[in-house]
Amino acid sequence: MSTRTSRVLHRSLRETPPKAIGGEGVYLFAEDGRRIIDASGGAAVSCLGHQHPRVIAAMAKQASTLAYAHTAFFSSEPAEALAERLVGHEPGGLAYAYFVSGGSAAIEASIKLARQYFIERGEPQRQHFIARRQSYHGNTLGALAAGGNAWRRAPYAPLLSTAFSHVTPAFAYHEKREGESDAQFVARLAAELEAEFQRLGPDTVAAFLAEPVVGATAGAVTAPDGYFKAVREICDRHGALLILDEVMCGMGRTGTTHAWEQEGVAPDIQAIAKGLGGGYQPIGAMLASGKIIDTIRAGSGAFQHGHTYLAHPLACAAALAVQDVIREDGLLDQVRERGRQLEQRLTERFGNHRHVGDIRGRGLFWAIELVVDRATRASFDPALKLHQKIKAEAFAGGLGCYPGGGTVDGVRGDHVLLAPPYITSADEIDQIVDKLGTAVDNVLRSVNH
Repeated sequence: MSTRTSRVLHRSLRETPPKAIGGEGVYLFAEDGRRIIDASGGAAVSCLGHQHPRVIAAMAKQASTLAYAHTAFFSSEPAEALAERLVGHEPGGLAYAYFVSGGSAAIEASIKLARQYFIERGEPQRQHFIARRQSYHGNTLGALAAGGNAWRRAPYAPLLSTAFSHVTPAFAYHEKREGESDAQFVARLAAELEAEFQRLGPDTVAAFLAEPVVGATAGAVTAPDGYFKAVREICDRHGALLILDEVMCGMGRTGTTHAWEQEGVAPDIQAIAKGLGGGYQPIGAMLASGKIIDTIRAGSGAFQHGHTYLAHPLACAAALAVQDVIREDGLLDQVRERGRQLEQRLTERFGNHRHVGDIRGRGLFWAIELVVDRATRASFDPALKLHQKIKAEAFAGGLGCYPGGGTVDGVRGDHVLLAPPYITSADEIDQIVDKLGTAVDNVLRSVNH
């Protein structure tokens, strides 16, 4: 018989995390009285912070009217309104929204839709998907197979589909060669992607899948200028689709509604989640182009996929309220302004730090990467679990951040990701960087002695 008091299966089976009993703005309140600055929004989720009164009111209103109706029988007003908000103006050709319960489900739907599209086009041989190493696309088996997070994949490798292959990521800090310009780096990556199309057979590839800004696995990695244009051109030339995973980097996180707006390309299919609903309800979405949906409508007439909680009315109402606040309060401008401040403060605090090799990101989505030696970019011994120590030290100092390990190759490397709420004040940005600096220095002092 277990002697443990918690019956919840927590992430760690050896300790029970403190209970959160409330929140307000950028703060979460623990049962023991601590106030924690939520500087990563959990996992880049809480874009409006906690207990935003307009979102809570919208949820209460919807709950009092209609909490649930199955999509096999009904649509709902919140679902229709949210879809109109997201794709009514057909951004980049995206014309339809399919609402699910989270990011992994949005990626699963994206992969399935791409496959069905080609079957209905009379190209059933298109069964391969190309993604990138050091990526993350979700934790269900399909999404895990698509991703390139070596540590997360390892235990389940025998169960993962061989339909997915992986190429070099656009991770300049580690992948760009000595003396190589950005343009040469992009050209080399494009040539590698072209070679992978050729290896598989160009007419057997359904899609290329990538995060415009890589999130948790590598830590806010942006691609060099021209990379996504080169990728888009290769996909178009071979008749493959471009699927962009903006589960973490989308919905305003990088300073524009969609991260791809800053790359000069648009996807055929897009996955969104975290910032869509801001954590107020579980929700994600797949956005799809008109040409894909029109093909299926003219063929079988139905997307052969579904879940119980598709387009959940309460979740859609919460997400619509979140998007209303972002628009009406001009929060994309705030993301850009606070993002510039965050970049500046991180550069001031860590730019000459002997153990910080890279500071990278966009908007309110930034990371620092920790190294033993800045000249060689060598990582700390993974056995030190440096990122976990920094997380614990920061939390003890009142800061919630999102460190990760295996940054370089799934085993080596440590980074700390920051993704504060869009409502974060200038003073709170300063506090976040100060607290992170203290935590990093305290841990490194203990490690180096």
